[in-house]
Amino acid sequence: MKIQMKMRVMLLGSLFGALFACVPSVSAQETPPAAVIQVRVDDAVKKYDLTDYDSAKAYVDAYAENVQNDKAFRAHEKQALETVRTKNAFFGSWWAVFPPLLAIFLALATKEVYSSLFIGIVSGGLLYADFSFEKTLVHVVQQGFIASVADPYNIGIIFFLVLLGALVAMMNRTGGSAAFGRWAATHIKSRVGAQVATIILGILIFVDDYFNCLTVGSVMRPVTDAKRVSREKLAYLIDSTAAPVCIIAPISSWAAAVAGFAKGAGAESGFSLFIAAIPYNYYALLSIAAMFFFALAKFDFGPMKRYEEKAREDGVSDATEGFNEAAELLGKNDRGRVWDLLVPVFFLIVACTVGMVYSGGYFGGANAGDFIKAFSDSDASVGLALGSLVALVFAVAFFVARRVISFKACMEAFPEGFKAMVPAIMILCCAWTLKGMTDSLGAKIFISDLINGPASSLKDFLPAIIFVIACVLGFSTGTSWGTFGILIPIVLAAIPGSTLTIIAVSACMAGAVCGDHCSPISDTTIMSSAGARCKHINHVNTQLPYALVVAGVSFVAYIVAPFAGNMWLALGLALVLLLVTLGLMKFVLARRNPDQSPLR
Repeated sequence: MKIQMKMRVMLLGSLFGALFACVPSVSAQETPPAAVIQVRVDDAVKKYDLTDYDSAKAYVDAYAENVQNDKAFRAHEKQALETVRTKNAFFGSWWAVFPPLLAIFLALATKEVYSSLFIGIVSGGLLYADFSFEKTLVHVVQQGFIASVADPYNIGIIFFLVLLGALVAMMNRTGGSAAFGRWAATHIKSRVGAQVATIILGILIFVDDYFNCLTVGSVMRPVTDAKRVSREKLAYLIDSTAAPVCIIAPISSWAAAVAGFAKGAGAESGFSLFIAAIPYNYYALLSIAAMFFFALAKFDFGPMKRYEEKAREDGVSDATEGFNEAAELLGKNDRGRVWDLLVPVFFLIVACTVGMVYSGGYFGGANAGDFIKAFSDSDASVGLALGSLVALVFAVAFFVARRVISFKACMEAFPEGFKAMVPAIMILCCAWTLKGMTDSLGAKIFISDLINGPASSLKDFLPAIIFVIACVLGFSTGTSWGTFGILIPIVLAAIPGSTLTIIAVSACMAGAVCGDHCSPISDTTIMSSAGARCKHINHVNTQLPYALVVAGVSFVAYIVAPFAGNMWLALGLALVLLLVTLGLMKFVLARRNPDQSPLR
């Protein structure tokens, strides 16, 4: 079996080699490259021995800086890959994206997330270890799970989730959510109003996608339940106001990440590039427009329509997929008021914002007094952890001072909130580990060569091609930020500074968000399911058709954008195309099912 597998890999490798060979070679490839090379990066000179495994691996791992600074990069990359593949025949080939694709296929086929992710992780370990049992076990456990969980950024996110879960559990115990539901029942009169209110709240909470998912879900779930909006529709609205809003918000953790990736790839100002790319971020902007259309036009289709009809007729059933539901507690505390929900949430937004700029050096350091710069340089995991801890302490003092719940009840909410977040944390840890498997197999090398190889000759169509590649990569890995980190440096290196560069970077961001939005192993998709208390696989299945419609329109928009000559004209055309597409879909589906009335 092992010999047959290697033969298949060699055959596939030769096919991909033939494909890449069709691209014109640079002149430096005509002469055999030297074994030991030097690459000047800024003021430092790095030396690589391309015949040594560790040195060759370090060269390909530094892809982003070497592709810009090494004039004979293609020849040196080929030599380095030959050395690396002496120990791992699968490195940098299409097998690098096989583990996440396998996990996604199994998740959709079996409707079971945990085992699907674990099998994908193990398959990545087997490929990395060349099917050695001992090496696979060590790579999966030590270099996979332990390394991903021990990562400081990931620990910060887990800490934030636990604290936010405790805060939500406390707010549930106060009866604030029930009070808000009662208030909304008298002020929000329809299903349309409940959906629009959810969208607006999601847009207003633009600081971070994790924070958005759980906060909007906690606040709006009583309202949408009362107005018989399905949990699946709520999860879609939460997910579509998380990453798509954060990726066009200058003051957000996502802006900080993109600016950091762009700056690290050689852009003069990563933040300025992010701002310039906002009008071209078609998927994010059109996703927001589509949500308003679905709500105001009372239009649903696909699996979502069935869940919406069921919710309208039978009410919302409590489907929690293991999340600790505290709904029975919401109506047991008559002392709770709307302020017991809104004040902690408002304080949490302020505290997280302050925490973000603090981590970026606003109160001391290079960015002292510069709010925007401090936010762009912030560490989201540190800022959110600091903000949520301060907000949690404030919430305890606030609730005890108002005598809404006792100090003991506040402390009992801590383990309750932690248990509510355990399924989400488990899936996140598996998703992070799966990404580590693809990284160890050289997924970024495969994707990079795909862009710089067969796709490089289609210059004006590169934004559309990059959008598709980013969608596939984001869908496969379940991470937008990982996709940014891989593609943005490549895009900036492949397309020198011009308007096309801005469009291409925006296509990269939009595609990453689209893939992340659709992926069942995405952290924001998981968080949206948790926030809405919806079965995760139901959320994935109902959201996918909606996201694909917007993705299709965005793809067409990226074909048109380089030729439009004006960013606002291109955006207007994209918006008109979306509205026409959705309008035609509603007309055609209404003709096919004339007896079905719109959901009100």
